[in-house]
Amino acid sequence: MAQFSINRTTTPTADAARKAALADPGFGRYYVDHMAVVDYIGGDGWQEPRIVPTTEWALHPASAVLHYGQEIFEGMKAYRHDDNSIWLFRPERNAARFVNSARRMGMAVLPEDIFLASVEELVKLEHEWVPVSENEQSLYLRPFMIASEPYLGVREANTYRYAVIATPAGPYYSEPVKLWITPNYTRAAPGGTGTAKCGGNYAASLIATEEAYANGCGQVLWLDGAERKWVEECGTMNIMFVTADGELLTPQLGTILPGVTRESILKLAADHDLKPVERMISIDEVLDGVGNGQIAEVFACGTAAVVTPITGFNSPDRGPQEVGDGTPGRKTREIRQHLVDIQYGRAEDKHGWMRRVL
Repeated sequence: MAQFSINRTTTPTADAARKAALADPGFGRYYVDHMAVVDYIGGDGWQEPRIVPTTEWALHPASAVLHYGQEIFEGMKAYRHDDNSIWLFRPERNAARFVNSARRMGMAVLPEDIFLASVEELVKLEHEWVPVSENEQSLYLRPFMIASEPYLGVREANTYRYAVIATPAGPYYSEPVKLWITPNYTRAAPGGTGTAKCGGNYAASLIATEEAYANGCGQVLWLDGAERKWVEECGTMNIMFVTADGELLTPQLGTILPGVTRESILKLAADHDLKPVERMISIDEVLDGVGNGQIAEVFACGTAAVVTPITGFNSPDRGPQEVGDGTPGRKTREIRQHLVDIQYGRAEDKHGWMRRVL
C-alpha cells in the first residue's frame, strides 16, 4: 500500500472546540485538521503522497477545472463502533468507482491502492474526529480530484490534484422526503456522464431542486432524457420501491450512478423476504402503483442519505400523492436498521463489507 508522509499542523483544533463540533456536527460545518494530497504530472505519474494541514489552495485562474469542469469525487464514511474501533464501509467499491469516473471524464486514473491508503491514513491521524455512534453520527470523507493544469485549449489536462478532506456528520435527511417529478429538467442521457460521480451532474441538478422546494417537496425525481417516461434516480440518491408482491424494485444501471449503498441493499433484500429486481420502471407504473397499493413503500438511498423514506410525490399532471399512509414503511425501516447496524458493528457482517482502520 502507498506510503504517505505526514506534515502535522502547528495549530491543531483544541479538544474543547472539537468536542463542541462533535456534539452537533451538522453536515459540512466543521473540517478536520489535515487532508491527504497527491499530485499527478503527465509523463511522471503520481507524485508525493502526503498528509498536510487543511488549508486553502492557490490555483492558476486558467486551471482546467475552472473552465472545463474536469472534476470527480466520492462520498464515504468512517464509523466508530462501541468498542472504540473505527471502520470503513466497502471502501474498495468507492475506489473502483473513482477509477471509472476518472476514465469517463478523461482524467488520470488514481491507483486503487493509493485511494485506499489516502483514506485510511487520514482517518488514522484524525481518529479523534470520528464521532460516537449516537444519533448515527460518523466522519464523512470526501476524496476528490481536479484538473490543475493552466491551459485554455479544449483537451484533457496533463496535471491533476487528488485530495481527501473530512467532516464530522450527523444525518443528512432527518425526516422523510417527498419528491417532485420535474417536467422541465433531466439529469443524464445515454452516453452522458450519469454513471460518473462528477460535480457537473450535481450543479445541473440545483435548479430542479429549487423547483421541488417551490412545489412542497424536498428533492427531485429524475426521468430519462429521451422519452421523459422512465424513472432514473433522485437528486442526490438512488431510488427503490417495495411492491405488494414482495419485490425490491429499482431502476437498472445505464444512466444512473451505481451507488454503493444501492448495491449493498440489493444484497440484503433476501434477508427481508424481498426479491431484488433491476429493470426499467415507468413513472406511470410508479404513480399508478402508489395509487392502487401495488407499490407499498418507496425509499431513497446513498452514503450521506443512508436510507431515506419517500412518503409522497408531486407532479404537474397528477398533483400530490401519498405513498401508503404517508409514513415510513415497515420494510424501509427494517432495511435501514439492518444496514446501519452492520456499519456500526451491531449486526453480523456476513458479506465482509467492513474494513477496520483502528
